[in-house]
Amino acid sequence: MTETQVRKTRARSPEDREAERERLCRVAARLFVAEGEAGFSMRALAAEAGCSPMAAYRYFETKDDLLAAIRARGFRRLADALESVAAGDRRRARDIGEAYVRFADENPAEYRLMFDLSQPDEARYPDLVEASQQARLGMSKYVREMVEAGVLAGDPELLGYVFWAAIHGLIVLRLAGRLPKDHDFETLRRTTLGALMRGLRAGRLRRPRWRPPCPSTGR
Repeated sequence: MTETQVRKTRARSPEDREAERERLCRVAARLFVAEGEAGFSMRALAAEAGCSPMAAYRYFETKDDLLAAIRARGFRRLADALESVAAGDRRRARDIGEAYVRFADENPAEYRLMFDLSQPDEARYPDLVEASQQARLGMSKYVREMVEAGVLAGDPELLGYVFWAAIHGLIVLRLAGRLPKDHDFETLRRTTLGALMRGLRAGRLRRPRWRPPCPSTGR
């Protein structure tokens, strides 16, 4: 990169710089998934993004900084997608699930990095911590509303994790190509979440537990 090009890069507006960070995050997410964390390098990112390594380092000092930025960006966008579902809608539970799946479908590389990789020093990245908590609350908020409305029974936070684990597991299986060929993803998703809803519904009738008959009375 020439000195003139460097000056132009440094003279970019904040909006331009943010757009370039976003672009580098998208390119890096694809490379991380394709090459693995060990095979990824800032030089490879620069080559794929069409910029110099120096330019890439200007936005991210280390590979860990870049990974944290990618994951935080993904969690923020997931949280925004969940928040966009209208509150109070009678179909909100279904719409939340569809919004979650749609995000994973549209951002498979980011989705994998958000959950497949963990960073031991996540506390160093407050943006990542805040974004992941925001996404988690987006998944559990509607469950809490259903508990408060008497639709579901149980600890809202625990139930939120149960629903999240179910839908996340299905998505991971699909991304890995491990779902059965004779059942489409949407049928599996609706069946799984429907079974959870029925099983956790408040006030549902419970069958009495079977007990062996008393020898003296036969009852």
